Amino acid sequence: MYRDPEAASPGAPTREVLLVSAIITVSLSVTIVLCGLCHWCQRKLGKRYKNSLETVGTPDSGRGRGEKKAIKLPAGGKAVNTAPVPGQTPHDESDRRTEPRSSVSDLVNSLTSEMLMLSPGSEEDEAHEGCSRENLGRIQFSVGYNFQESTLTVKVMKAQELPAKDFSGTSDPFVKIYLLPDKKHKLETKVKRKNLNPHWNETFLFEGFPYEKVVQRVLYLQVLDYDRFSRNDPIGEVSIPLNKVDLTQMQTFWKDLKPCSDGSGSRGELLLSLCYNPSANSIIVNIIKARNLKAMDIGGTSDPYVKVWLMYKDKRVEKKKTVTKKRNLNPIFNESFAFDIPTEKLRETTIIITVMDKDKLSRNDVIGKIYLSWKSGPGEVKHWKDMIARPRQPVAQWHQLKA
Repeated sequence: MYRDPEAASPGAPTREVLLVSAIITVSLSVTIVLCGLCHWCQRKLGKRYKNSLETVGTPDSGRGRGEKKAIKLPAGGKAVNTAPVPGQTPHDESDRRTEPRSSVSDLVNSLTSEMLMLSPGSEEDEAHEGCSRENLGRIQFSVGYNFQESTLTVKVMKAQELPAKDFSGTSDPFVKIYLLPDKKHKLETKVKRKNLNPHWNETFLFEGFPYEKVVQRVLYLQVLDYDRFSRNDPIGEVSIPLNKVDLTQMQTFWKDLKPCSDGSGSRGELLLSLCYNPSANSIIVNIIKARNLKAMDIGGTSDPYVKVWLMYKDKRVEKKKTVTKKRNLNPIFNESFAFDIPTEKLRETTIIITVMDKDKLSRNDVIGKIYLSWKSGPGEVKHWKDMIARPRQPVAQWHQLKA
């Protein structure tokens, strides 16, 4: 118990002033020392993670899908998928093991600095809202025509910076090749498992194809994420009219992928906030509202509700869901859900937000999804990074729903 020392002796006030002065001096000294140590630790942590930031290829897999060797085209020719160029093997996936940290604050600092280096794009690009144009990666390919053999050659080389489509924060990409307007006949590359920077190096020959008909076609490449148990997810597409290409020799292109024109870009948007509490080891997800949702019912409306899955690595841990808003394409939810997430597991955690359409007579329809983690798409990474950088504060952001 504290006792008032004023009555102790006439000289007590002088001792009290000296004691307060000494406490203030010691506190300032400790603060200066801690600031210096914190700055030194952040520099060390930045150097420690500098060399372990890029994830590249893993061995490719056909995933049980048959490889098509030839197709008879309406023009009378055939398309042949030749073997990949030998010696072109994907790089090994870099190991991202981390040592245990001495405190929660060190872990948060390391996660923040790592995500600052990992997040795609410049700081100016990330300043835009999540509804701005998303980076879908890019693809390298070449095309040329052999006049003596009447053969069109298309070579799919590689892709870079593809977005993650799977729960594990990666994708299993492959490419479909069409010569539009013909959509019945297509060729496909092999699937590259768990790879956001795949190398295919596969060559496709459209043999017996007259040049006057080739220049009437549009070369169309569609990159998809292979899913064994459900519909493949489109990642992006590229198209190039062949009458605008000098086909006398092989021309190589780098093209940015654009959203696939299958209606997946018009599924609506969802506003949600994330709040991370490192001392309580928890994340609070607040589903605020949605706008311009895709109509899934015959009457031109939907009955939306939102499912929130907490994933650790590839395993489902916990599920929460909102109430259903009947016949509403711009619903307001304002529902919050708390998830317990230890700091050391944050790096392997993904939060999957799924907007559903409730249907009493049949299976509920998926309107769109959002994958939140430190290794998702640019908009999702920005939200995750902002959440870590501003602990105990709700961070709200609009997200475009994806197929």
